[in-house]
Amino acid sequence: MKTIIEETYEGMSRMAARIVADEIRKKPDMVLGLATGGTPLGMYKELIRIHKQEGLDFSRVITFNLDEYYGLSPDNEQSYHYYMYENFFKHINIKPENIHIPDGTVEDINEFCEEYDREIQRVGGIDLQVLGIGRNGHIGFNEPGDELITETHVTTLTEETRIANARFFGKLENVPEKAVTMGLGTIMKAKKILLLASGREKAGIMSELLSDTNVTTKVPASFLHLHPDTTVIMDRDSAMELLAKKL
Repeated sequence: MKTIIEETYEGMSRMAARIVADEIRKKPDMVLGLATGGTPLGMYKELIRIHKQEGLDFSRVITFNLDEYYGLSPDNEQSYHYYMYENFFKHINIKPENIHIPDGTVEDINEFCEEYDREIQRVGGIDLQVLGIGRNGHIGFNEPGDELITETHVTTLTEETRIANARFFGKLENVPEKAVTMGLGTIMKAKKILLLASGREKAGIMSELLSDTNVTTKVPASFLHLHPDTTVIMDRDSAMELLAKKL
């Protein structure tokens, strides 16, 4: 696991965007796995700048998002569909038919989840998967537990995750209790993984993740130690406890 520590959030975002852009230039029809939340916003902003000012071409890129809240319609302002279009897709030249985001409103959600994984396989698998990380070590919405589901599935969100996301919904009661998420197996099949972390609230989990190579379902992100090509990019705030251990 390669670790890069940047001084600022902006520096972390630029580094992440540069890596994604370089991969697209090497393989213009690449399959790109995408994350949501606060951490990747700077990366998306920089990718938009590179597209507009440096001509980065997304016309052949295929994307798959990690997750979506169960029960939220795509036009709901708190849905990840809405997030992705507002913060990224509508500002670049990606083709709508190349965009894939889990749908938490379909009748047969189990069949949808199975088809989502089949579609990833049909296009040759994910070339580069961008991840964020929760304070409890979740990636996607794979929450800590006694066991983890490997395929795309519906999961129940922990209270900690719902509290962390309540700021986007106004109050905790408005946060959905379930989500559709890629499973750990789906994520781990990506050829390359880019894990982003920012802010002091992530310092504890990042210190734990990078100081201990043990793999446990209690820290879903620990499975990244088993992946052959994972790069972690952190800002200094999220690295503060890790750096303190090394002093």
